[in-house]
Amino acid sequence: MSDVIQQLVNPQAPGSWPGGDGGGGDWPRYPRLYEAIPASGPTSGGNTVLLTGSGLLGTSQVTFGGVPATIVAQDPSGNSVTVIAPAHAAGTVQVIATTPRGHSNAVSYTYTVTPPSGPTVTTLVPTSGPTTGGTAFAIIGTNLTGGTVTFNGVPALGVSINAMGTVLTGTTPPGPAGNVPVVVTTPAGSTTVAGGFTYLAPPPVAASLSPSSGSTAGGTAFVITGSNLGGALVTFNGVAATGVSVNPSGTALVGFTPAGALGNVPVVVTTPGGSAAVAGGYTYTAPPPPVAASLSPSSGSTAGGTAFVITGSNLGGALVTFNGVAATGVSVNPSGTALVGFTPPGPLGNVPVVVTTPSGSTIVAGGYTYV
Repeated sequence: MSDVIQQLVNPQAPGSWPGGDGGGGDWPRYPRLYEAIPASGPTSGGNTVLLTGSGLLGTSQVTFGGVPATIVAQDPSGNSVTVIAPAHAAGTVQVIATTPRGHSNAVSYTYTVTPPSGPTVTTLVPTSGPTTGGTAFAIIGTNLTGGTVTFNGVPALGVSINAMGTVLTGTTPPGPAGNVPVVVTTPAGSTTVAGGFTYLAPPPVAASLSPSSGSTAGGTAFVITGSNLGGALVTFNGVAATGVSVNPSGTALVGFTPAGALGNVPVVVTTPGGSAAVAGGYTYTAPPPPVAASLSPSSGSTAGGTAFVITGSNLGGALVTFNGVAATGVSVNPSGTALVGFTPPGPLGNVPVVVTTPSGSTIVAGGYTYV
């Protein structure tokens, strides 16, 4: 058998060829591979590999472990061939080129397993929704295949992903009011969605206010009924009510009115979910006039300085005069039912005692006798 026929039948091993390395003399130029650049790649293939050598002109096939590659370019001088590597199982395989002159020697190429890339997220729409959940959302990104999504650690519902792994859809679970983290997890890893998701509390509903009127002095106990009242603040003409408390179901709110001017004023309930005005508002009325039921003691020294107590009702904010001269150290208890102070100096005899509050005046029956 001639050397030419022998070369066509069997792949060539590295070494000198008849007539010189790579051909020469009277012998045809047989193909020779030197190296694959790069010498490794993913098991999925698809990457470009440059095969250097000699005598490669007219290469008709290149195989990686027996699997044909796609030839994309050849050097006119026969010194290289560029191919797209085919897919193959992990491991080292032999690469062989075939030309009209025969098969080349083999060079090694190693297939490696490339870990899948973790998910990336570019967009979440919408970025907010009610605390009750059920908001349809879409996450746009890459490598989302096999992904799950949590909102504040709670899995989203009805998750679906397109074939390219670039769009993930679902519906939000219920969550607490405020901003919460959103995490996408795939077999290759996890990523947190920038900006998260903001749960919006439903707006409050203020159905009724009772009573609908009270003293300008404030302190009137009131009840507002409705829904979604959790975390509420209440203002009367812009001034905050005091002692506000809401029941666990968020359907009733209690508190005390602040002081206000005569007339009707707006009442607004504000929660994290928004604000609601109470229909009809609240009407401030003049406080009832003071009532002075008793004065003790009813007599004392003309030098003054006698401690006294006046009992009655509606005494808040009161001033007291003895014969027109103001008493000193006047103080009223929170319920407005008792007033204490010290008498001023006065002339011998009985004098009038007058209690005056923002809502009027009253004369203490029997007056006071200076002795």
